[in-house]
Order: sequence, then C-alpha cells, then structure tokens
Amino acid sequence: MDETRKRKVGRLPKQDPAVFRYSVRMNAVTHDQFLSLFEQSQAQDKTKFILSCIFSKPVKVVQIDKGMQDYYMRLTTFYGQFRAIGTNYNQIVKALKSNFSEKKAMALLYKLEKTTIELVELQRKISGQIEDFERKYSGLWLQK
Repeated sequence: MDETRKRKVGRLPKQDPAVFRYSVRMNAVTHDQFLSLFEQSQAQDKTKFILSCIFSKPVKVVQIDKGMQDYYMRLTTFYGQFRAIGTNYNQIVKALKSNFSEKKAMALLYKLEKTTIELVELQRKISGQIEDFERKYSGLWLQK
C-alpha cells in the first residue's frame, strides 16, 4: 500500500488529542460528595466536570423546585388564557352592535365595560405576580 495515500476507514484523528491521564483516589465519603456535586452540576461527563473544578471555571448547580415550577407554568398558562379574552372583545362589540338595538347594545356595553375594568385589574395582578416570581427565583443558578 502506498504510504502517501490516506486511509479512508476509521475515525478521523483529533487535532489536539488528550493523551495525558491522571488518577485520583477517593474514600467512600469523598466519592459520595463528588458524585453529589457532579449530579448537581449537570455536566455532560466527569472529565469536563473535574477540569472545570481544577481550572476554576464556574460550576453551575441548578436546584429546581417542582412546586414553584408548576406554579409558574399554571400562572403563565392562565395569563395566556386571559389574553385570549381580549381577542374576543372586538367580536363581542360587533355582535352587540349588529344584533341589538342601540339602547340595548349601550346597556350591554356598559356591563361589558365594567367587567373589562375588573379584568384589566386582574391582569395587572397576574403580571405583578409573574414579575415578582421571576425576580425572586431568577437566581436559581448557583456558582460553586
């Protein structure tokens, strides 16, 4: 086989292969601590986790509170449903105008206006709760 020809089988060689290996020994307690930190960091593999710890790169630890996550999801869904009411508002006004007399339509629009004011106030409260939640729980990324 000609030495100048390149092989066309197998994996392509890496530009900068990692050839230096080190061994670390741990007792049961330190190994449990290591595994706990590794799981919290959600790193893809232990090598990258160890290298980030050695070279003082930030290790991100995420703590997820399922109850708060569920609360946020439901609040966001509720807000989306609430906004859908606004899209139907114009359709209601057109239906009132075309199906009722002017006097009856004005009476119904007055009731609709009062309800709309209540809905706007409720929407402000929902938006405020979402903002408070985001402010309070935006620091879920802890650096160690």
